[in-house]
Amino acid sequence: MHGRPLLHAPEWMPVAHASREPRSAPRGPDRARGRHVRRLRRLRRGRPRGGPVSVVLRGEGDHEPDLVDAVREPSARGRHPPARGRRDVTDAPILSLLVPAVGGQGGGVLLDWIVDAALVDGYPVHGTSIPGVAQRTGSTTYYVELSCERDAAAHGTPIFSLYPVPGALDVLLAPEFLEVGRSIELGFPSPGRTTIIASTHRLYSIHEKIVTGRGIYPIEKLQAAARAFSKRLIAFDALALAREHGTEANAVLLGALAGSGALPINADAYRAAIRAKGVQVDANLRGFEAGLSVAAGSVGAARAPAVRDSSRRAPSDPAAMGAGASQDIERMIAEFADALRPVLRVAIPRLIDYQDRAYAERFLERLRPVVRGGSLELATTVARHLATWMTYEDAVRVAQLKTRAARFERIRRDKGVGEGEIVVTDFLKPDLDEIYGVLPYRLVSPFARWAQRRWPHGRPTLGQHVKTTTVSGFLRVWMLTWLRPLRPISYRAHEEHARIERWLAAIARCTQWDDGLACEVGRAAQLVKGYGDVRRRMAGHFDRLLESVLRTAEREAATGEKFEASRSLASRYRTLVLQGPDSEAAAVTLAAEASAR
Repeated sequence: MHGRPLLHAPEWMPVAHASREPRSAPRGPDRARGRHVRRLRRLRRGRPRGGPVSVVLRGEGDHEPDLVDAVREPSARGRHPPARGRRDVTDAPILSLLVPAVGGQGGGVLLDWIVDAALVDGYPVHGTSIPGVAQRTGSTTYYVELSCERDAAAHGTPIFSLYPVPGALDVLLAPEFLEVGRSIELGFPSPGRTTIIASTHRLYSIHEKIVTGRGIYPIEKLQAAARAFSKRLIAFDALALAREHGTEANAVLLGALAGSGALPINADAYRAAIRAKGVQVDANLRGFEAGLSVAAGSVGAARAPAVRDSSRRAPSDPAAMGAGASQDIERMIAEFADALRPVLRVAIPRLIDYQDRAYAERFLERLRPVVRGGSLELATTVARHLATWMTYEDAVRVAQLKTRAARFERIRRDKGVGEGEIVVTDFLKPDLDEIYGVLPYRLVSPFARWAQRRWPHGRPTLGQHVKTTTVSGFLRVWMLTWLRPLRPISYRAHEEHARIERWLAAIARCTQWDDGLACEVGRAAQLVKGYGDVRRRMAGHFDRLLESVLRTAEREAATGEKFEASRSLASRYRTLVLQGPDSEAAAVTLAAEASAR
């Protein structure tokens, strides 16, 4: 095998002293003479020894568990303590529970409640936690093992594990639904054994947030996976139920655990654990009882969404604008097809709230040629993206949204403050384009061109923390809304509407060739999003897509082809860009290759 007659060469090894010094015997001139292991038998190929082979630890810092020279120094005998006898252990069943949580969800308190409840009820229990890292790149795992025998003295001491075994989990208690998918990916739950109790609300992960397009993991796939990998599934919106009862989701999930019967712990033991913990006892007991009712079946686990109060509707909601405004909107959209009106009923109030009625009329004027010349799919696509684009969020719009009374009411309601005082701090970081973008185009266009040459890769920003619940902070933001009448002639409006006109012209041209191609160009408006540098980068991708797709379509029109290449280019380019910054280089390469053909 090695091309040599020996597999292992002879080794010279220092022998540990009988006095058990903390390190091996010294080497060099000061070493003890004759204290080396000699005449090691050589292992030859094809000659099995038929007996054990000694293993030698290499390195001076390694210690042998037994003295090598014990035969020559009998005084070394007896220095090792005698082997201890085995303690009696129980063979009673052990139940396991895993709580995969994220910081701030109360997973540690939930673990303490479960362990304390088991001890109150007399069950031997062990709980441990493995901390993860921040920002949803890894969850903190809380793990509990519980013996089913109450009397440990009579049945022996249970031996608990510190970490769950894949496929051998009895209960998965997930404070957030994506954690169910994470646990399934790691193989912990099994369909023949595991009871999954989970809250269906979502806290989006970093990987979902960084995607330029829609990167949210489909809730339907999570639900299907949870049903497939569970013996019993109890899933409901614990966060919404907690908000209704003025408590937190971990207390609701504790009640669901008690009501499920997955652990033999009595419900009164859970209540005693909550009282002993002494943290928001009344509120947590309310949440516990609510979760107990859900798991017991007195309240359906599939909760219907609550009907919103009309007083809480956004001003862009037609029902919140009054009967007269709703009738006016119906008159404005009466000429359009019935299938298109649901989109227009949302778009028109939004545009009126953004600017005025004339602005909404301008939207309809731009939409009419698309409706007359294209299909219903094209008209719906353009109407939806055009309304979103025309209500771009400039500094005036941001100030308008941040100073509305409905916003502070929503914050009070979500945080359960009631009539108490709240402090809201807005972290703003406008760049140079956003600052001068609200000023008239003729006034700032020379400066804007100079700024683009001076800072081609990013404009300077002005970071600020504004407390909008104070008089000075509120006025500082609210006064920006006074610039709303100047918006139609602002520099930002000039740039945005010029790009909108190029987009609509490209759609009209593609409609003459192929309706499918026109729909793909209409969907390209998804690329125009973000603020500051992100929006400038995305606008550049949008311009590149239009240019490359139109050039490819012109070649196909000249050769009489069916525009498959141009449709594919528009779809693939848009998909790559919406996947995130890592895929944008591939999109640029794709456009360059298409233009070079």
